[in-house]
Amino acid sequence: MKAFVFPGQGAQFVGMGKDLYDSYDVARELFDRANEILGFEITKLMFGGTEEDLRQTKVTQPAIFLHSVILAKTLGDAFRPDMVAGHSLGEFSALVANKTLSFEDGLVLVSKRALAMQKACEAEPSTMAAILGLDDSIVEEVCASINEVVVPANYNSPGQIVISGSMKGIDMAIEALAAKGAKRALKLAVGGAFHSPLMEPARKELAAAIEAAHFSKPLCPVYQNVNAKAYSDPDAIRKNLVDQLTSPVRWTQTVVNMIAGGATSFTEVGPGKVLQGLIKKVDKDMTTQSA
Repeated sequence: MKAFVFPGQGAQFVGMGKDLYDSYDVARELFDRANEILGFEITKLMFGGTEEDLRQTKVTQPAIFLHSVILAKTLGDAFRPDMVAGHSLGEFSALVANKTLSFEDGLVLVSKRALAMQKACEAEPSTMAAILGLDDSIVEEVCASINEVVVPANYNSPGQIVISGSMKGIDMAIEALAAKGAKRALKLAVGGAFHSPLMEPARKELAAAIEAAHFSKPLCPVYQNVNAKAYSDPDAIRKNLVDQLTSPVRWTQTVVNMIAGGATSFTEVGPGKVLQGLIKKVDKDMTTQSA
């Protein structure tokens, strides 16, 4: 069975999508439509902007979404997924690719998500840190022991977790996890504490937009971040998408469950190869490729 997976924030690069725009009519149509929907020329920033341009949250998230979704469209008959999943932001790309959401609704939700998250980050300074070389349970115990907001945010692969929380909480956790023997405990250059309770204002804002959007029966199941389980019911998908902002991304468990569900190959649709690397860390014998 073929699994298609979609990357999240951090996979962006200058020039992303220009080859698609230059080569496919459908890509040009969708990129031009995106400029209209967003109210600014995101194509200029994607194709010829700077790295700084692409790091703006209002640009980063729609840019990665557009690259992934439009790439999937250009695959034509080669895009025949038996199951899909996306890492954080990538879940929105997956839901457009499997026809749960329209291109327009997906882009509007991603744009609103980006702006809501940016607002939450500005309201309360916060950050994230990558922790390498410790069991999940140790990271969870340390986070729970700290009297500040600090939680596991991304279960990326065995021995690789990203934690999220207040500035003070992350500093305390880094020190405690290093003492526990972490191979690496490194603060990340991100705008805030994604997938933590500090995103609650953004979750509430996004919930209203998600409730207003139309969700259809998907072509194939989506394995969702909040609990790594497969869903085909539009109402359940909608609820899980709302909860995603303040819940951890259970990517390790998602890959394990997709393999248990019959996945024999994974195709990464979008910029970069990050997810392929994480999948190989879960199962080194699994077939992975870029779209």
